[in-house]
Amino acid sequence: MAEQVIHFHPSKPAKPQGRLEKVGLFLRKNRRLIIAIQWVIVVLYAAMVIIPAFLPLPPEDAHIWDNLRLFAQFCFWGLWWPGVMIATVTMGRVWCGLFCPEGALSEWVSQYGRGKALPRWLKWTGWPFVAFVCTTVYGQLVSVYEYPQAALLVLGGSTVAALGIGLLYGKEKRIWCRYLCPASGVFAVLAKIAPLHYKVDRAAWDRHQGDFEPVNCAPLLDVRRMTSASECHSCGRCAGQRDAVTYAARSPFAEILDLDAPAKTPDALTLVYGVLGVATAAFQWTLSPWLLNAKLALAEWLVDHDHFLLLDNDVPWWLLTHYPEASDLFTWLDGVLILGYLLGGGFLLGSLLLIGPALAARLLKTEHLTWQRFTLALTPLAAASVILGLSMLTVSHLKAEHIWLGWLPYFRIGLLSAGCLGSLWLAFQLVLRSTGKIGQKSIAGLAMLWPVGLMATVWTLVFFVW
Repeated sequence: MAEQVIHFHPSKPAKPQGRLEKVGLFLRKNRRLIIAIQWVIVVLYAAMVIIPAFLPLPPEDAHIWDNLRLFAQFCFWGLWWPGVMIATVTMGRVWCGLFCPEGALSEWVSQYGRGKALPRWLKWTGWPFVAFVCTTVYGQLVSVYEYPQAALLVLGGSTVAALGIGLLYGKEKRIWCRYLCPASGVFAVLAKIAPLHYKVDRAAWDRHQGDFEPVNCAPLLDVRRMTSASECHSCGRCAGQRDAVTYAARSPFAEILDLDAPAKTPDALTLVYGVLGVATAAFQWTLSPWLLNAKLALAEWLVDHDHFLLLDNDVPWWLLTHYPEASDLFTWLDGVLILGYLLGGGFLLGSLLLIGPALAARLLKTEHLTWQRFTLALTPLAAASVILGLSMLTVSHLKAEHIWLGWLPYFRIGLLSAGCLGSLWLAFQLVLRSTGKIGQKSIAGLAMLWPVGLMATVWTLVFFVW
């Protein structure tokens, strides 16, 4: 008779929960409260996007505090969106998981939708980048920041699309957020340096033997294998799962320096061509003397040669900015030049930025130290860049109210410097992890100075030269 071996597994005392871990568990246990907050935000979002579109132009002596249209514009573009980016950089994608109205609506409506399986075309990883570029460029052509009608068209269209995707695909999921949202790619990049994230202990997950409650991960993540904060929506639903998922603090550089963490091509391209390329061009084209000089030269040439079609400003407002009551009329020439500046300039800037990471990776020839990873080292600079760009809208409103802004140059220099230093530190740490020779490491380090210096030069021109 074979011997029966009995193994005794002494129970481990429960480890004390830290404050952050308690936050994650609170979010998991209070889903009804979170859903209620989401619906409040949906109402506020709808009010700020819809109501101003039907209000008249504010008079010249109007102020933020006495004109609803100006107030909504300032709250939405001057406070809301810069705050979203700052929150993503500091706490991960909490906006997506806890507050985003589009995500909440898409998940809610999917409960009553058809629940169809996801087609292959929808899963293409390049959609967030394409959507971001198209939305950014189109928004500039119709002046989305200045006119609520354009904002309603762009943002309302995005919300309708999110609802449509929710009705067609998935059940209680956020298909739109995972695969198609124009901001998803940007959030995925910025969340990589967030010092707060949901940490998964794979060993604890695998050895867990007790009962557990299944988790509905709205963005369809494999929580067990999650090693990056990029796709996690930080909603807290999986907190405490199998005693392996905790809301925890980390070094903001940990994920990029972890060579086992993914360094995906879509993230790298979104960073250089999207956030640092097209978005930067979108923030500064109105100040660019290059664009102004090109416009004057082309307009003069067209007049001299009796070509007046491109100088026509009778264009639909939903195609190009057309508000005669505000004396703001884009011509076809304006549209062509803006389109060329954003796409061409964004592509050129992004390609120039890639020189450094590509050269560093080629020189070092070390496994996992790819051009994608060296590109992601520019994430702190990308975060600083997008916050600087969005804050320009905030500053415009504050200047109109004659608020003292003597602190502004120091804020801009400080934020830009922090982004540059953070990216350089990351780049040099990656170089030091390589197996290359000292000479190769030195040249690779110098190569990474190029993209940082280039972006510093661009923003210096915008803020202190132009």
